[in-house]
Amino acid sequence: MASSSRNNKKYDVFVSFRGEDTRDNFTSHLYSAVCRQNIQTFIDDQLNRGDEISESLVNAIEASAISVIVFSEGYASSRWCLDELVKILECKKEYAQIVIPVFYRVDPSHVRNQTGSFGDSFSKLEERLKENTEKLRSWRKALKEAASLSGFHSLNIRRESELINEVVNHILKRLDEVFRPRDNKNQLVGVESKVEEIESLLGVESKGVYALGIWGIGGIGKTAIARAIFDKISGDFEGSCFLENVREESQRPGGLACLRQKLLSNLLKDKNAIPGIDLNFRRLIHMKVLIVFDDVTCFSQLESLIGSLDWLTPVSRIIITTRNKQVLRNWGVRKIYEMKALEYHHAIELFSRHAFKQNHPDVGYEELSSKVMKYAQGVPLALKVLGCFLHKREKEVWESAIDKLQRILHPSILEVLKISYDDLDDKEKSIFLDVACFFQGEHVNPIMKFFNASGFYPEIGIIVLVDKSLIAIDSHKRITMHDLLQELGREIVRQESINLKNRSRLWHHEDIYEVLTYNMGTEKIEGICLDMSKVKEIHLNPNIFTKMRKLRFLKFYSSSFNGKNKCKVSYLQELGFAEVKYLHWHGYPLKSLPSNLSAEKLVFLEVPNSDIEQLWNGVKLVMLNLRGSKSLKSLPAGIFNLEFLTELDLSGCSKLKRLPEISSGNVGKLFLSGTAIEELPSSFELLLRLWLLDLSDCKRLKSLPSSLCKLKSLGLLSLRGCSNLQRLPECLGQLSSPIILNRGFSMGKGHIVLPGNEIPKWFEFQSVGSFITLEMPPDSFNNSR
Repeated sequence: MASSSRNNKKYDVFVSFRGEDTRDNFTSHLYSAVCRQNIQTFIDDQLNRGDEISESLVNAIEASAISVIVFSEGYASSRWCLDELVKILECKKEYAQIVIPVFYRVDPSHVRNQTGSFGDSFSKLEERLKENTEKLRSWRKALKEAASLSGFHSLNIRRESELINEVVNHILKRLDEVFRPRDNKNQLVGVESKVEEIESLLGVESKGVYALGIWGIGGIGKTAIARAIFDKISGDFEGSCFLENVREESQRPGGLACLRQKLLSNLLKDKNAIPGIDLNFRRLIHMKVLIVFDDVTCFSQLESLIGSLDWLTPVSRIIITTRNKQVLRNWGVRKIYEMKALEYHHAIELFSRHAFKQNHPDVGYEELSSKVMKYAQGVPLALKVLGCFLHKREKEVWESAIDKLQRILHPSILEVLKISYDDLDDKEKSIFLDVACFFQGEHVNPIMKFFNASGFYPEIGIIVLVDKSLIAIDSHKRITMHDLLQELGREIVRQESINLKNRSRLWHHEDIYEVLTYNMGTEKIEGICLDMSKVKEIHLNPNIFTKMRKLRFLKFYSSSFNGKNKCKVSYLQELGFAEVKYLHWHGYPLKSLPSNLSAEKLVFLEVPNSDIEQLWNGVKLVMLNLRGSKSLKSLPAGIFNLEFLTELDLSGCSKLKRLPEISSGNVGKLFLSGTAIEELPSSFELLLRLWLLDLSDCKRLKSLPSSLCKLKSLGLLSLRGCSNLQRLPECLGQLSSPIILNRGFSMGKGHIVLPGNEIPKWFEFQSVGSFITLEMPPDSFNNSR
């Protein structure tokens, strides 16, 4: 009953007072203060009253969420006031109405016990109505009950203005308790700890105005949490304003001026505040204010709305929500709170509230709900949209909708996420779409080389995408992207054209099969990424790639567990790869690469498990992967001297017996495992940036050059399975890097020495008897390492 009554309240506050005592002083000031806060307040200012309270007054009390009782010295001399009091306490019991007593120049104990001057007033009324014992008993009971409630005492707060401020702030907080749970029933799930964290950040000591940024992708809940913070703490400020949808409003004619008007009007509680008048801003110098700028997209919006923070006092607070971290930097925001996705148990609760109107899935829908959780990845917007969409639908509809979501992003989610994409320039959009279609989870450094070769200016482009929460770089330097943002990128490509041949990027095996088999390639296609394990056979027209004059990226790979390529490619001849910068072809079916493959433009060349017999020098190659090429016998003479080559993978090239001499080189990773290499060239010391050298299972390798010890950058050397390795350079033990040897042992500083019958000369303990004891780190023999 209490809950339903709250939903139908006409007034926020009802004020009960004795007019002769406080109408022209305290109560009038209190009424003005609550009205300035836009609190709907009922006050009975009639000068002449009858003996009984009117029906309209009874209705007003019942229609209020809070009753404020101003106990003054003469309050108990009015039977009108006492009848109001009885009715108020009835509503407290029946409707859970909130009652706030204010003891204005009277002692609460005098009210409770009807003593002192307050008791004298009641005694006079009691004398007149001594025959009406039932009425008197109800009044005494009501006075005792009301005076026992927590309230405000004017004798404890000397200044009347301070007393009024405290009463108004308390009213605001209690109103929030009444109405906010209903309003936020479906929004504020799993944010309690986040609210507390942000609230603690706002409480820091600061010499200037303290500004906090809330940053994250669209739909992650930035606005909801900012609103929760605002509603919780705004009562502690003299002025407050929540400017919602700054981006959207600023795009309308005169939008920023309207927002500025709203800002000043709310802060100053003056509907006539005129934007652009310095006097209005000067009035803020003496006020403690709270401002939320929601969904800010550029620095100029903040400049237009408030100009300088010099207008505000140091105790004021500003919260800015944005998708663009650079906006916060430009405005000097020092503390940025990154909004994260909801944890699973909160996500399923939020989804269930919309899909099932309860906190958990219906019986039988648990597995389907888990699939939705995997898709939404904790983004509140997606959880709410999908929950509403699936509400009261049959399981068959759920299954169909979930399958569809794997290919097509829901329009409501697309609309919100696409805002950040639309704000990018053409180069940044290209990087975003390439990541969404091809590079999710790839290491950022080599991909930067590809973007550079494509003319995308990735040094700034990648930073912009990170700042706008569209991508992230994890601790392993891999490019990551939220699944919904990946779907956004792919949906943008789908919407380029209904015709597959007119889309810029192709990644779904069925689409690629159709384009290649039916010779549908056009110059619109910039990238193709085919999982060959999902296609049995492809018949290629000899001219198919020649038509794709803008093709930058071509990747034919296998995701099968054993890595074997079962896809047969027929009619493959000389191909037009003139513009290709990234070529990865698992099991490339020709023995030589196309003669027109541009050595000037190719950045990545990966043809694992192919029968490549010879190579030319691709002058801009960053990565060369020939893993498993059984026919390769030699490498071009200058392969290591390429200026940009940083990774060379020759693992499994079982006919490769020797490496060319080296005059220079920037190779950082060199994989030679399973090759027929017998020795390394003495010029190996010139690979000054080499940090990983894998020689495992090189069964013909007999020795290592002493020049290897000069490679101070070497971080890992693997010699596991080198069964014919007869000797190691004595200086090898001086390397700080771990060296992996036979039987899984490793050596180097702080590592275990290889087993054997003789102690190597480089080992520092030479005369220690039959065994030694070394102190090892606590986790040296952890099974997981």
